Amino acid sequence: MAWKGTLNRIDDNRWEIPMDESAGMRTNAVIYASEDMISQIRSDNAPQQAANVACLPGIVGSSMAMPDIHWGYGFPIGGVAAVDENSGSISPGGIGFDINCGVRLIKTDLTVDDIGGLKDALVDELYNNVPSGLGSKGLTKVGYKELDEILERGSEWAVENGYGWERDLEVTEEGGHMEDADITTVSDKARKRGLPQLGSLGSGNHFLELDVVENVFDEATAKVFGLKEGTVTITVHCGSRGCGHQIATDYLQEMERYVKKNSVSLPDRQLACAPLDSKLGDDYYRAMCCGANYAWANRQMITHWARESFEKILGDSAENMGMDVVYDVAHNIAKKERHDIDRHHEDVLVHRKGATRAFAPGRSEITMRYRDVGQPVIIPGDMSVGTYVLAGRRGSMEQTFGSSCHGAGRKMSRKAAIDTLSVEGVMDQMAARDIYLRNGSREGVLEEAPDAYKDVDEVIKVVCDAGLTAKVAKLTPIGVIKG
Repeated sequence: MAWKGTLNRIDDNRWEIPMDESAGMRTNAVIYASEDMISQIRSDNAPQQAANVACLPGIVGSSMAMPDIHWGYGFPIGGVAAVDENSGSISPGGIGFDINCGVRLIKTDLTVDDIGGLKDALVDELYNNVPSGLGSKGLTKVGYKELDEILERGSEWAVENGYGWERDLEVTEEGGHMEDADITTVSDKARKRGLPQLGSLGSGNHFLELDVVENVFDEATAKVFGLKEGTVTITVHCGSRGCGHQIATDYLQEMERYVKKNSVSLPDRQLACAPLDSKLGDDYYRAMCCGANYAWANRQMITHWARESFEKILGDSAENMGMDVVYDVAHNIAKKERHDIDRHHEDVLVHRKGATRAFAPGRSEITMRYRDVGQPVIIPGDMSVGTYVLAGRRGSMEQTFGSSCHGAGRKMSRKAAIDTLSVEGVMDQMAARDIYLRNGSREGVLEEAPDAYKDVDEVIKVVCDAGLTAKVAKLTPIGVIKG
């Protein structure tokens, strides 16, 4: 259903839905997009969701959507909204079912020539070592005691138990561990769903990718990030699997009852929420932190198996091959942060649902290694074009609560992709680019076909022209694993 509401142009990269567009809006909504992108953005009614988010109790600033905006549950995917930490509400729809779905980038010192004719063997080994696909189960057998430690401590547990290096934690958002996690807020059902899936990629848009640093746009920052033109990298995109999904489901049901009981006025039941200072709101936040920790541990374990795969196929140590984590970012999460609003410091909870934190140089939350150049922002495109590495800039702090886009964004629903595209066509596209694809299912290939996604170059141009981020490097795929 196309959206026909009011969309006023602010400048070349921003469009406003005014506060009087829909009943109940407490603020305006701002969509980041170029003029060429607007007709497609209007096509799936996602702007109405951005307007709906403006009705969230306690919202401060604007409801915002990044140029990869598309229809989601409650919030649009690509949505950003901050609420007052004392009087605002937290909404699971503003985080998503896949809590802490995120991206991790691992560099190497290897060139394509160093890999030689072993590219396909590397991808095959990664495919064997990192379980993928719908309902996939991890290789590690952990019990409920270990799972509770993972929910509380995230990547710290993984590193302490041999899955990676201590320095990996320094370049993981939050150190791979949100301290407010409380396992008493997580249901047994969420534990049961998460227990067998730890260390697995999953399905949908999740992937593991071998890339080459094709272009470097900012030599100085790329050097700080450890990225060098012509070297091979690994990109991992996955989240909290069934554990996070169940946490979201559990609390959405409770919040729907809360909204009904307390006659909270919302334009869409999918925006179900609870005050952050209520027991329900606080419990969900702490459970969400557990889901986030699970996801960081999950990506940390996949990092370990990626290193082992390289070691087996190439016959050298991961240390010698320079297989360090560049950064790990979350793009489905809510964070308690301090931001300047109308020249005052305010404590807010920032919902980022399909949006990436993009803090500018100097913020204390950025690891010391990158504090002078800005937070790394990792933005995948479709599986045929690869990934951009960006750095956060001052404009994000002034405009979007330190946020940017998270990917190319869908322009075609999964059903439409399955109905209109062919596996043969997708495989031909990949082969034409000399990309080796390993996939778990026909549907998975079609759902994630390059033609189902927007042009990531356009998305990146908007967030960079708007001053939210700056380009550092572009990674081009040579091997892709899809669930």
